[in-house]
Amino acid sequence: MIKRQAKVESGGAIASAIRTIETEKAGLAALSAVLDGPLCGPFCEAVDRIADIAGRVIVTGIGKSGHIGAKIAASLASTGTPSFFVHPVEANHGDLGMITRDDVILAMSWSGESSELQGIISYSRRFSIPLISITSGERSTLARESDVVLLLPKAAEACPHGLAPTTSTLMQLAIGDALAVSLLEARGFTATDFKTFHPGGKLGASLSHVSEIMHTGENMPLVPLGTSMPDAVMVLSRKRYGCVGVLNDDGILIGIITDGDIARNLALNLAELRVEDIMTRAPKTVKPSTLATAALGVLNQHNISALIVTDETFRPVGVVHFHDLLRIGVA
Repeated sequence: MIKRQAKVESGGAIASAIRTIETEKAGLAALSAVLDGPLCGPFCEAVDRIADIAGRVIVTGIGKSGHIGAKIAASLASTGTPSFFVHPVEANHGDLGMITRDDVILAMSWSGESSELQGIISYSRRFSIPLISITSGERSTLARESDVVLLLPKAAEACPHGLAPTTSTLMQLAIGDALAVSLLEARGFTATDFKTFHPGGKLGASLSHVSEIMHTGENMPLVPLGTSMPDAVMVLSRKRYGCVGVLNDDGILIGIITDGDIARNLALNLAELRVEDIMTRAPKTVKPSTLATAALGVLNQHNISALIVTDETFRPVGVVHFHDLLRIGVA
């Protein structure tokens, strides 16, 4: 039974945490160095092989390498590279049938001698399925059998006993992320593509465009130049966006009046004024293709609650309010 101290000394805990992070940083620095050296060729070859396949990336690994592998498979899939994780033990009991000759296998083992991987290695060799390995075992069974070896440098584990996988798993995760991002960039994967795989949650909302949430047509709070202030206030009140856009004779947006503008001019006789007397000229606008997060940034920067959406000719095509961004989960 493991004995526990009654209370952890804060100084010792922080020193341990900093030591762990510094040790892992050293591992990442070593990985960065070999990527700019002997690992450069194999890494580029791995990216090319994965980019050229017609099938999927099959990620596999056991233990902590397996947990990291599952995350790498998820990252690849979410960035445009079809991928999934196959547990090597389950593969030995029927799941090898999930792997086709159009796929590529990405096998992970720090030592390269995980016996559980033998079945999937043999299967890849039997059916000529490309095998890419992530390992630190240069002369290991996995490295010898692989078509491409991403050989990770030896590095000290953060565990004081040198036993618990810490630095090693971080390096595996980093090389997996590097593969995913390199493939993303090679394919020209865009924010729009990213949204296709992330339709839900805050991330999906942040990748929405203003055109998807803006109010259009009769819902837009617009009045022509020369409109009396009482009539403009009626439109502002009826539309409930806290603003009203002002158009010239060509339908181009030339100004805006907000609740704040009206409040600041209450000392005047609004009944005798027209919109051009108090409107803010050259108002802040966004395009329909603007990301929702960018629209939120404009609202926050200028401390306003709504934006008129205009086309290339500066004609209004919609209006977006802070509440719309709040509703989809961006704000």
